[in-house]
Parts: sequence; C-alpha cells; structure tokens
Amino acid sequence: MRYEDLARAVRLREEGKKEEARSMLVALAERHPQDAEIAYQTAWVHDSLGLEAEAVPYYERALAGDGLGAADRLGALTGLGSTLRVLGRVAESRALFDRALEEFPGAPGLRVFRTMALYNAGEAGGAVSELLKLLVEAGHVGGYERAVAYYADNLDETV
Repeated sequence: MRYEDLARAVRLREEGKKEEARSMLVALAERHPQDAEIAYQTAWVHDSLGLEAEAVPYYERALAGDGLGAADRLGALTGLGSTLRVLGRVAESRALFDRALEEFPGAPGLRVFRTMALYNAGEAGGAVSELLKLLVEAGHVGGYERAVAYYADNLDETV
C-alpha cells in the first residue's frame, strides 16, 4: 500500500495537483516517519508550492535516513541547499553545498545553486567564476573555451 500511495501522490504532483499530493504525502510521512523516500517527496511538494520553511524538516529527515538512491539523495541535497538560500540561511546553504559537492564532485546542479548562494553571500566574483567554468565545461562559449576558462580564474585582470 505504501508504494501505491507514494506513486499516486507523486503522479498528482506531476499532474499539477500539488495540494492534493501534499495532503497525501503529509499523511504518508506521519504514518512512515523513518521513510526517507516519503520525506523527500514531501519536501519536494512543499517546495513546489512555495512552502520552503515547511519543506526543510522533510528534507532533513530524508537526508538523515537511509533509503534514498543516489539520484534522489542528490535531489534532496540540491533542494535543501536551495531552500535554505531562499529562506535567507545563506551560510547554511553554502556549507551544505560544499559538503554535497564532496559527496557528488562536480555535480552541475549543485554547482549552479552554490553560485547563487555565493552571490547572496556577497561573493559575486566567485559566483561568476564558477558559472563561467560551468559554461566552458558545457561547451556553451562559442569556441572561446581557453579564454573564458582563463578569465574564470582571473576576472579582475585588466590591462
């Protein structure tokens, strides 16, 4: 029953019936408080409804437990880090992204969201540098890879 209910709630969220999904997931999370997958999906639906503060304890529960596959763990880390940043908890967000990147080195999504935390922390240069590196790695600089890669680490260099 747990699997069917969880699948139904996720389907509802994906269909845009987020409030209905939220009700189901909150009830499931109450019945299965140690279930990391349910906690992750419950956090996700709260985030998708703009209820970031309510999402945090579910993300934390999901990450504290076992049971998330690598992709869902990465998603939960990204979601929690982003949510903390949106809530103004920038230092916590940065610290979480740094730890997450130790677990998932080079993960582009983590790196992108970390740049937003850097920006919010007043480190615009570090944020731009990281974004430039991501653009080079993705091949989105129109043949200027060497120059952009150089300037990513030397943004303040002028003649």
